[in-house]
Amino acid sequence: MPNKTTIPVSFIVILLSTLIAFAANQGSVSISNIPLFGFVVFLIFVIQWLVFIPSFINRTEHFFDLTGSLTFMSASLFTLMAIPEIYLRDIVITLLVVMWATRLGSFLFFRVRKDGGDGRFEIMKTRFWWFLMTWNIQGMWVFLSLAAGLAAMTSQNKVEADIFLVIGTLIWILGFSIEVIADNQKSKFRSNPENKDKFITTGIWSWSRHPNYFGEILLWIGITLIALPVLQGWQFITLISPIFIIILLTQISGVRLLELRGRKKWGNNEEYLKYIKKTSVLIPLPPKNKD
Repeated sequence: MPNKTTIPVSFIVILLSTLIAFAANQGSVSISNIPLFGFVVFLIFVIQWLVFIPSFINRTEHFFDLTGSLTFMSASLFTLMAIPEIYLRDIVITLLVVMWATRLGSFLFFRVRKDGGDGRFEIMKTRFWWFLMTWNIQGMWVFLSLAAGLAAMTSQNKVEADIFLVIGTLIWILGFSIEVIADNQKSKFRSNPENKDKFITTGIWSWSRHPNYFGEILLWIGITLIALPVLQGWQFITLISPIFIIILLTQISGVRLLELRGRKKWGNNEEYLKYIKKTSVLIPLPPKNKD
């Protein structure tokens, strides 16, 4: 990817994040007259840039996914410590984000270490602007995913525990469970040498071709529901959170890329063609009875 493309993309990412942060700043508590919401967004990107520098110098992507997860954790914990009044909703949002980030970050980090690297970065980690663009995009991913929860924690409007907190937490638990089960089943499948170059069709993967992504979408919807009652004014722009996750995982990366890769690799495999005809793309559903 040439610099003439990567530089504008980074500019758009930073500009879009800045505009959304500026809008969501309305109603945010402040520290030394600086809106806390906007400050945390700035912190999210600074963390990416600080880790990008040694990563580029050493031409390594090993800390990319781990940095994303640690940024989720750092932003949530810092916000919880910085807000003047802590409510149960703030604690729950922080705990859920930290639990998810800890599990996913460690899972991806050890997977990359085991595989020896991530093929996506083979060329881009040697190109300054291209590699930097990926870190900027990761910053936007962290920010937009966390936006609704972050807006709720920093909001001047506080609401005691309610039905949204309960339902949102239950949805998060369901989504998190699906993601963990799906990842564990796939890891166990891949660890068997006999399954090399094969595709998984057992367990929850017999009901969905991408159950892990469905679980992730569900858990962020849960966090958004938890946040909803305290949002006000321009803070409602942070409801883009689950919409962004859905578009990202189904249309930009995730499902779309894996479907293309699968068809390219197993497109002439009759068993694979039967599998995609019988199995739901995303939402876990009973397999269709088709031969």
